[in-house]
Amino acid sequence: MNIYALYGTSGTGKSSMALELAHRMNIDAIIDDGILIYQGRKVAGTSAKYEKTKIQAVKRAIFHYEDHANEVRQALTDLALERMLVLGTSQRMIERIVEALELPEPVEFIPIESIKRPQDIEAARYIRETMGRHVIPIPRVEVEQDFIQRLLSSAQRIFSSKKEANGGESTVVHPPFSGGRILIHPQVLRKIVQGVCNEYEEVDQILKANTSFEDLPRIELTLALKVPYGTYIPERIIELQSELHKEVSYTLNIAPASIDIQVTSLRLV
Repeated sequence: MNIYALYGTSGTGKSSMALELAHRMNIDAIIDDGILIYQGRKVAGTSAKYEKTKIQAVKRAIFHYEDHANEVRQALTDLALERMLVLGTSQRMIERIVEALELPEPVEFIPIESIKRPQDIEAARYIRETMGRHVIPIPRVEVEQDFIQRLLSSAQRIFSSKKEANGGESTVVHPPFSGGRILIHPQVLRKIVQGVCNEYEEVDQILKANTSFEDLPRIELTLALKVPYGTYIPERIIELQSELHKEVSYTLNIAPASIDIQVTSLRLV
């Protein structure tokens, strides 16, 4: 059996990419957070995402419990797979999973950064940290068969053509250990924006400042500028965008997905 391993820190979107990657590499089975998924359906194990604490979740994910590991080992023996994909937060975690399940080596490691754009990883982190959403790469009905129906009353299913080609789906859930939601009042972000703009002499007036956390953090500014004749305005706007991105990321630990600046009037000085 050839073992491939997709690794990246928690919340970077590994599970949401798992089915697409498996389809692309002709991999029939996935090990993710304590469960064995074969051709898009769970065949063995128990998801770590339903443990009550993070410590229990980690133990479940690395197959610390012998009865859990035995169940998945037996399923792997019965399936006689040629290729399998293992998901983990680090190479060390994957090595522990490989050891616990007595999988063959060597393992071909694939960092999440090699298959997912930085902005998509940032978006995945934002959704995880602010909304507590985790993805399981199996259909909702499969999870319900695991006697956790009440935890999925508000779950959403997400689809893509590539996932369907692999015969699988993804289920979005809110684990008990996810820590709730982070709420940031829009006025806080507006104050940060004003503070940064005040550092720029060219900003004559902020005519409109809209901020949104509906899906991803976004900033929209409408400005009036006062500049010396001959000033290259696009360069100064790019600098302002960069400074806004840096300040919001540093202050709130959340990087804006977009910063759109519109200049509606100029005053030459």
